[in-house]
Amino acid sequence: MRKINKYKLTTERNKAKIIQAAQTLFKEKGVSQVSMKEIAKYSGISQASIYNYYGSKEAVVVECAKIVMKDTFSKAIEILDMNISYLDKLNKALSLCTEGLSKEISQHFSKKALEDKTLVRLLVENMQEVKNEVYIQYIELGKEENHIDKNIPTEIYLSFINAISTMGSDITINNNLEENTKYIHKLLLYGILGK
Repeated sequence: MRKINKYKLTTERNKAKIIQAAQTLFKEKGVSQVSMKEIAKYSGISQASIYNYYGSKEAVVVECAKIVMKDTFSKAIEILDMNISYLDKLNKALSLCTEGLSKEISQHFSKKALEDKTLVRLLVENMQEVKNEVYIQYIELGKEENHIDKNIPTEIYLSFINAISTMGSDITINNNLEENTKYIHKLLLYGILGK
């Protein structure tokens, strides 16, 4: 019978308490208004232990961001195995990433919290990192199925997609980000002269 490592089990439980406390506090106040001392008090884990596990408040935020995005990106990967056309897979994934992430973020963070520029910056940076992992899988499938040019390096496709994504994240015309993001996705898939 396998012996359970009590130290590892305690560490995982403590980390879960820290992240749960941080998510609750970040949702209410945003990142800038929450101290490590507050996270320690709310979680029941010493401030020294929190620093030992994560090193900084920013690392705690990064862990919270990963949890927020996990479900949406798992669903995006599942789309790859669906028995639908490559273009339909792209459309479904783009729609999921736009609407799914918006929904996940709004469930985990209040409007007040999302006014916190530090929180938004960390969310965007971490989303981009995870999105790139998903994009690579879609690019490789597109190359494998001869839907996109195999001669163009994956890194170039990523640079292009990230440039479009960055541009799309800055669009706030008429405060209609979701609709404008759909237009960006349409341009990404069909080009200026496309459908």
